[in-house]
Amino acid sequence: MSISLKVESELMGLPPVERAMLAERLLSSFDSCKQASLDAEWGKEAENRIEAFDNGHLSASNSEDVHARIEKKYFS
Repeated sequence: MSISLKVESELMGLPPVERAMLAERLLSSFDSCKQASLDAEWGKEAENRIEAFDNGHLSASNSEDVHARIEKKYFS
């Protein structure tokens, strides 16, 4: 199956943000049930981490410290 040149030309003429949104929708259509499940799990994980941080069970680092640790570990 091939996409018509007219449709392809119109799609390629979309602004970059709209093309990116379309690409994401197309890619997610391949396995939307699995992705929805993964998104739900990541949502739960994010909520758990926020709760742990709010309760003082998880600390945070500023971006400069994180970048310095990465630089030291992987590029020194």
